[in-house]
Amino acid sequence: MIVHLSGKLISKKPTRVVVDVGGVGYEVFIPTSTFERLPEAGSPVHLHTHHYHREDAEQLYGFGEPAERKVFQIMLGVSGIGPKLALAALSAFDAAELADYVSRGDVGLLTSIPGVGRKTAERIIVELRDKFGQPDLIVTSGNGAGVGTTLRSDAVAALEALGLSRAAAEKNVSKTLKENPEIQSVEALIRDALKSGR
Repeated sequence: MIVHLSGKLISKKPTRVVVDVGGVGYEVFIPTSTFERLPEAGSPVHLHTHHYHREDAEQLYGFGEPAERKVFQIMLGVSGIGPKLALAALSAFDAAELADYVSRGDVGLLTSIPGVGRKTAERIIVELRDKFGQPDLIVTSGNGAGVGTTLRSDAVAALEALGLSRAAAEKNVSKTLKENPEIQSVEALIRDALKSGR
């Protein structure tokens, strides 16, 4: 089982990369969230990988952060969800957002993922809500290191109560966490998110 790759980034596209490890080129499929954080071609790169194997295919999926791989692997446990759809989900939302939407049962946002209809979104929520809603599930993402899903959802709910639309609240919270990854309290997150919306 291949769990990570460290080598030279030979080429990169929004959905896949080639990494040279000791003279062997590995094709790795990635979400766009990982693509956005990749260095220039020719640079050293490290990816957390999931080795997917079945009778007619053997593929590597790579992620810039362990949390992305963890969410990807959890999603593969859902009936009818394959690696392509799981990758699309992580391209539409970062790991923390995806876990948050599932734990809150937000069908509307999940159906914005390409290939996910209402029935699939509902199945994802039913099968994964408990896993993503665990108090000890901490998702590290580009929106803030070590930020739990409860912190995000509480801040969004508070901003909505203060009169912001759901879209504006989500946008402000995401922007605030990207700019201030050290935030660990709901109060600080709400305060700074309100400022970012001015």
